[in-house]
Amino acid sequence: MKNFPVAASYLLAALLIPIVLHFKLLPAVIAGLAVHVLTDKLAQHLPKHWTRVAREVALAVLVAIVMLLVLGAGFGVWSFLSGHGLAALLTVAAGTLERLRQVLPADFAEAIPSTVEDLRLQAATVLRAYGTEISVAGLEGVKLFAHILLGMVIGGMTSLHHFKGKDQWSPLAGALHLRTVSLTDAFEKIVFAQVTISLLNTILTALFLLVVLPIFGVHLPMRAVLIVLTFLCGLLPVVGNLLSNVVIVLISLGMSPGVGVASLVFLVAIHKLEYFTLLGVPKVSHFDFFWLQSPSFATI
Repeated sequence: MKNFPVAASYLLAALLIPIVLHFKLLPAVIAGLAVHVLTDKLAQHLPKHWTRVAREVALAVLVAIVMLLVLGAGFGVWSFLSGHGLAALLTVAAGTLERLRQVLPADFAEAIPSTVEDLRLQAATVLRAYGTEISVAGLEGVKLFAHILLGMVIGGMTSLHHFKGKDQWSPLAGALHLRTVSLTDAFEKIVFAQVTISLLNTILTALFLLVVLPIFGVHLPMRAVLIVLTFLCGLLPVVGNLLSNVVIVLISLGMSPGVGVASLVFLVAIHKLEYFTLLGVPKVSHFDFFWLQSPSFATI
């Protein structure tokens, strides 16, 4: 019976997985983990000599700040996806595809979308194949926002309790705490490593679009949108990089075949650099890298 609390904690954790997936609570879980981990990181810099009351007040303020930052980032992504920037980018891409249809053999031309709507449908099909569901309007959008907000509140509450003493906890509560610690450690290691990859991609892509290409007299349209799209897509393992790379190469082909080839070579070089950069991140091993880039993680 001594190990019963530990076994029960593993059983409860296993039961929560199908429940979260069935009720579509994954966005809430991710939002809660993000608030918890970010608050935990910031709380480590609080002065050690503060009183308990002062520390709890500071933690509450940190939770509120982190929640506002996460909400602001979410609204920023929503504004980008629903604004005119993405629509204009699709229009430019569709124009490039139309020009390609005119010069490619008929067998290849039939596989290329001919309108912006066709391009949207194909992009949505790719996203659905990786289990990604995006709802930006109507009742589903309200429900999604409510789930995310609730997840952030719970994540903030767990952050406050995370720093309290464990001497009065029951054995089951202590075992469940260990399960949450393992989950947050995995979230921090894998997801934050993906953010590192996305930032690296974005910085190098910005240098390529804003510095390297203009040196040779090439000015791609929609460069600001391409840079933002690179960062957002880079947060999705495998499929995200594929989507952003296809868009950049496609826009580059609209300028000239040479620019398209140069962009393709540059993007391939970036992905080779990712491997060595991610392995330089603390606690990220070769196994973590391949797991991070696997379709399984993309689906999760």
